Amino acid sequence: MATLADSFLADLEELSDNEGGDIEDEVMGDSNNTPMEGEDDASDDLEALNYDDLDSVAKLQNSDRYLTVIRKVDEALVRGDSHLSHHMTVMIAEDDPEYQLIVDCNSMMVDMENEIGIIHNFIRDKYRPKFPELESLVLHPIDYARVVKRIANEMDLTLVDLEGLLPSATIMVVSVTASTTSGKPLSEENLKKTVDACDRALALDGAKTKVLSFVESRMAFIAPNLSAVVGSTIAAQLMGVAGGLTALSKMPSCNIRVLGANKKNLAGFSTASAMPHTGFIFHSDIVQSTPPALRQQACRLLAGKCALVARVDAIRGDTSGAQGRRWREEIKKKIEKWQEPPPAKQPKPLPIPDSEPKKKRGGRRFRKMKERYALTDMRKLANRMQFGIPEESTLGDGIGEGFGMLGQAGSGRLRLVASQSKLAAKAAKKHKEKSYGSSGATSGLTSSLAFTPVQGIELENPQARTAAQQSGTSTYFSETGTFSFVKKK
Repeated sequence: MATLADSFLADLEELSDNEGGDIEDEVMGDSNNTPMEGEDDASDDLEALNYDDLDSVAKLQNSDRYLTVIRKVDEALVRGDSHLSHHMTVMIAEDDPEYQLIVDCNSMMVDMENEIGIIHNFIRDKYRPKFPELESLVLHPIDYARVVKRIANEMDLTLVDLEGLLPSATIMVVSVTASTTSGKPLSEENLKKTVDACDRALALDGAKTKVLSFVESRMAFIAPNLSAVVGSTIAAQLMGVAGGLTALSKMPSCNIRVLGANKKNLAGFSTASAMPHTGFIFHSDIVQSTPPALRQQACRLLAGKCALVARVDAIRGDTSGAQGRRWREEIKKKIEKWQEPPPAKQPKPLPIPDSEPKKKRGGRRFRKMKERYALTDMRKLANRMQFGIPEESTLGDGIGEGFGMLGQAGSGRLRLVASQSKLAAKAAKKHKEKSYGSSGATSGLTSSLAFTPVQGIELENPQARTAAQQSGTSTYFSETGTFSFVKKK
């Protein structure tokens, strides 16, 4: 008969056999039939990392959507302002083709920005063997593409004119770094691909500028309140980066404030002149006309108003732009209020002489508090000085804390004997009243007769006995006292 331990061992062996078989099936079956799940992703990543053709990763410029939007924008710019005569009094409706084109332009600008980033990565990968330090010195994609196209395969940058492309400080850093770089010239094929990628990035930037100018010309009809607050150029830039008016209306003001902010490379210089959190709103006319000390505060205020007017325009609450103009005036008044000098301090008039004294709080608790923090006699003497008599001090020769008139009252001591306080006197009076009543008379039970074991009944003074008990003295060791009991032998 099998025991319980044997049955447990049998179950354990069956479980281990099944798990081993499943593992073998997974390994053998997957290797024979299909690859594992992560192998497809890894192969796709390798293909993406090992790209060599720009058309395989940057496909926007060859798409039908890009070509259609650019063609419609060119046609709208050719028509000019004559086509906008019927839109001068009302906002562009959502079913209007012009509004749909503006929405497409906003989304296209976002795609163009992403495409420029992809081309920028391609240029960096191709140009890194030639000048690996350049990508950390020039961060903006378009500036990087212009510099790469200008330098090309030249190893001596003193022969390359970079004026107009970069600031003078950055040009100096780039020239010094190029003289010590470990890069080598590119091959003709890689150089050609790099220059073509630079041309495509610059072409995309030009198309983006054209689309942005078109959106600026129509911003007064699609977002009149936003254009009234920050201007049509800043409004178009905000909408282009956010992805449209609806997307902009859903953003908080803290995010709208940093839209368009670029990471700056200071090239080892001081960060004192760096301006963090400065986007498109920081370059608006309201913020730039504000003193430098208040520009960040004005930028926060303007970003909050932009979030509000974007929501007004998104729901088509005010098609005339009057609300935006009112808020713009409020912003200007508030900034002017910040710049006003503080009010002058008014002189405080003196109290009227011989006027009715101010009522002070009284009561038992207040009197106790005053007694607790009252100035003692010792402190009063320490605060006074007698004319013509030098005071004593803690360190001597007038150095240290002075004692004032302490020790000069005739006693020759620095510490005075404090008199009995009112509270102690009141406690003694209460004890006396408790012992003998409130009238102060002696107890009615007291008697002048006392029983003693020696003589029996004796006459004595009860008041003297009471005084002796209160003082704690005894007649046991006194000169006049006698023993009241003597033990017999």
